[in-house]
Formats: sequence, C-alpha cells, structure tokens
Amino acid sequence: MTTFPGSTRVEMIAGMRVEVDIRTPLPARELAPLLDNAFAWLRWVEDTFDPRLEGSQIGRLNRGQTIEQIPELIEVLHRCDELSAATGGWFEPRINGVIDPSGYIKGWALERLSRALANTGAGDHRIDAGDDIRLRGSAAPGRRWEVGIRDPRTGLVRAVVAAHDLGIATSGASPVVDPRTGVRLATVNSVTVLGPDLGVADAYATAMYAMGPVRARRFAAETASRGPYQTMIIERDGQEYVTPGFAAQTVETRLAG
Repeated sequence: MTTFPGSTRVEMIAGMRVEVDIRTPLPARELAPLLDNAFAWLRWVEDTFDPRLEGSQIGRLNRGQTIEQIPELIEVLHRCDELSAATGGWFEPRINGVIDPSGYIKGWALERLSRALANTGAGDHRIDAGDDIRLRGSAAPGRRWEVGIRDPRTGLVRAVVAAHDLGIATSGASPVVDPRTGVRLATVNSVTVLGPDLGVADAYATAMYAMGPVRARRFAAETASRGPYQTMIIERDGQEYVTPGFAAQTVETRLAG
C-alpha cells in the first residue's frame, strides 16, 4: 500500500461526506490545526447559508427577519445574481420567493478553503465534497491528481481527469429544479464542468443540468469558446458530449465499474 506525507480527515457536513486530503509534508503540529480550521469553516458556511436552518442568515432572510450584513453573505448573493444573468436564468437562487444558493455555495466554500490552505503553506491538497472536488498542487512529487468522472446512474467511470490545479463540479446525482416552473428535473444523466473556480463550475453544471441536452450543449460550447470552463454532458441514452478543453484534460477513458 502506497503511503503519502501529510494528513487526511473525513467529516460529515450537512449530511454530506467531506474529505480534506493534504499531501504537503508539514509537521503534525501544523497539519492538525489546518484541518480543524478547514472543517470549522465548512460548518460556519452551513450554519450561515443553509436555508433549511431557521437560524441561518439565508433562513432568516427568507422569513423577512433581520440578518447580519456579513461580507461573505453579500458576496455570495451578488455572485449568484451575476451567474443567473450569465446562464440566462437557468442558474437561479431565487425560486418562488425562496432564496437557496446551494447550487453555488458548496463550490464557493471549497474554493475559498482551497485558497486558504494554499496561503498557509498546504499547497498540495484535494478537497472532495459530494460531487464537487478541488485539486491543487501534486498528489505526490511530480504527479498530478487523478479523478474518475462517473455516470451517477450507472456508476461507470467515463473519463479520468488529471490536473495540478482544477475545480471539478458534477450535477446529476439528484434532480435540480427548473427555475422557470419550480418542477424537479432529470434531463440528462450528468453534467461535469472543469474550471479554475469551483463555485462558477458548480453553478454552470447546475444550470446546464436544468437546461436539458440541446440548450446545455450550446451553452457548453459557447462557454468553452470564451474561456477556461470545459464540460462533459452524459445524456440519458449514454451518449457523451465533450468540449475540446475537457478532452485535453482527460488522461484515460474507460467504461469500468
């Protein structure tokens, strides 16, 4: 069994398994507080932004109660509005009068955590929370991180992405809501978006999953032509649509359990 320097910790946040894997060879006395702070941050994000919690700032906002004007809250709501405009309203945090930034907040939180770890000297790490993954640095000296992209309905690995610095967001493990009707959707098997900011990738994946295959392909192609966000769409019949930049990031493709 191969062993690596650093430390790994797994905790449950909002009912979701979160793993922080630090490979930077730091002393244990430095790693332990880094991991403590990492999960403290994620719990703070849950307590602040989870609309299901009555005491959260989003929960209070939805009930018309007074909220704290904390910078992170203002940043997230502003960014969600920008992403709604960028996706033609297909990413929409306000449905039927209820604010729910969950299509962005997890990716945003992991992105902020990844930057914080890098700034404190833990530049080699992988953060994995459900269908959102943030990679930074190296899995081992000179070795990129590798992540298998699975079809959530079949469990098959459709591609393996390798990178030193990348956000990977997948939508499809559970239905999303059509922002125009409020109806839960299951339009394609999954949408995976790669890019430098995991929050943006998360929002794009959510939006394209809601769009359905035709609009999603068009949006993926337009987005890829303008910048660094690349997409894989796995349709209900198993067919794939992959933008060129996504294919370039893929080191291996295999249909395996």
